[in-house]
Amino acid sequence: MIRSPIMTVMTDAVMKAARSLKRDFGEVENLQVSRKGPGDFVSAADRRAEQILRDALVKARPGYGLVMEETGVVEGTDKSHRWHIDPLDGTTNFLHGLPQFAISVGLEREGQIVAGVIYNPVLDEMFVAEKGKGAYLNNRRIRVAARREMVDALVVCGLPHLGRGNHPQFLKELTVVMAAAGGLRRLGSAALDLAFVACGRTDAYWERDLNSWDLAAGLVILREAGAFVSDADGGPDPLAAGSVACGNETLHRELLKLLRHANR
Repeated sequence: MIRSPIMTVMTDAVMKAARSLKRDFGEVENLQVSRKGPGDFVSAADRRAEQILRDALVKARPGYGLVMEETGVVEGTDKSHRWHIDPLDGTTNFLHGLPQFAISVGLEREGQIVAGVIYNPVLDEMFVAEKGKGAYLNNRRIRVAARREMVDALVVCGLPHLGRGNHPQFLKELTVVMAAAGGLRRLGSAALDLAFVACGRTDAYWERDLNSWDLAAGLVILREAGAFVSDADGGPDPLAAGSVACGNETLHRELLKLLRHANR
């Protein structure tokens, strides 16, 4: 595990928020049977976790700006640093009692993401990376998988849902990738999708219509794990484009070829 001061700040903040989320997740199953359902409760859990993260990070680094899913952008006095915060990535999974969700915090310095933490409180799995220091799952160094054939690859994607994304475009991409890949999955948390490619559980991933808080932490974890990362059209800046494609060098290249073919 990385022991730098900034990583200590990030992991401490994430663990504080995780305690709140884990307690709330324990209540979701009970709420499933209520007439109103758990939606309002989960929204409150999301906001509560974000406030805990914000308070902890602002206390440790008072001048840094923040980009947050629930609250939006908060400018800081230190214009060179910003936190990108997703207090509950995988809200729909959380809402239904599925333990596939995470807290995600990335640190931007001078326009570059330099540190990231992704934590699943239920499984107690913490993915961390800092630029130049490698990527880790708990105390174990992680690397992207070495598979080189798309026919052997387990590929993860994101699905556009009601009111979001370009459904016809996704269906074209799905048709092409599905015909080439060994397996295809939709897991429901972009942050964990990125982390799973980084640690070799899955081989490649693409998704569109993402926000900076979905991507920031995962991008540095991927790169420090040896992955190749671009936007879904092959461009160099996933944050600016709001999309991502990633994998090892070979599968990243093959995935981009498939996506380009689908969009011709």
